[in-house]
Amino acid sequence: MLIGEYLHTLDNKKRISLPAKFRKEVGRKVVLTRGLDTCLFMFPEKAWNTIAEKLAQLPVGQADTRGMSRFLLAGAVETEVDSAGRILVPDYLKDFAQLKSRVVLAGVSDRIEIWNEKTWEEYTRRIERSADQMAQTLGDLGIL
Repeated sequence: MLIGEYLHTLDNKKRISLPAKFRKEVGRKVVLTRGLDTCLFMFPEKAWNTIAEKLAQLPVGQADTRGMSRFLLAGAVETEVDSAGRILVPDYLKDFAQLKSRVVLAGVSDRIEIWNEKTWEEYTRRIERSADQMAQTLGDLGIL
């Protein structure tokens, strides 16, 4: 399971070094795609294949499912973790997530989210203020 939060640097060649803990979990091949809340999603190959299969089963006749499939699949790129533990972020994904030199990698169960540091800080402040309400919702669902 991918968990934890790490501050890293996007170098001038658009590479991010993955934390050693994440490297063990994701393996050598990953998929990067546009994520929600203006971040990138990075999936290990196996987790991505599961998601891609589910997306392929969605009804094409519904605009929202078509749109989400396009958002995730058309924006995706397969990449390998190099021998130094780095991944290359294509320009279009770097621009989408507004990545600068400092980025946050957040482990979120089956994926890693890659955030602009400032955007992450703003987002976490916002969800921290809503934690009680989110806990109530999860309680209503029988999760907490």
